[in-house]
Amino acid sequence: MRADITSLFGLNIYTDTGTYVGKVADLVLDVDERIVRGLAVSDINRDLFDVTSKGIIIPYRWVITSGDIVLIRNVVNKFKKANKVVEED
Repeated sequence: MRADITSLFGLNIYTDTGTYVGKVADLVLDVDERIVRGLAVSDINRDLFDVTSKGIIIPYRWVITSGDIVLIRNVVNKFKKANKVVEED
């Protein structure tokens, strides 16, 4: 199946467990190989990613499927913020 890459812009990205990741802002293309290398993500879920930038790049190999949304593997939990435990004296 072929689709225009512009059809991905603005789609919400979720993990296969239903966690919201962000929105597709752009694509990272390898013009020499003629393949998509990654998704530039904006409106990122700050509970998942502890970054100060406006967005992130997700490797395209994480993408499972796309349609009304983009579904990716649940590997983003590797990057989830660690909950800080505060001990009371």
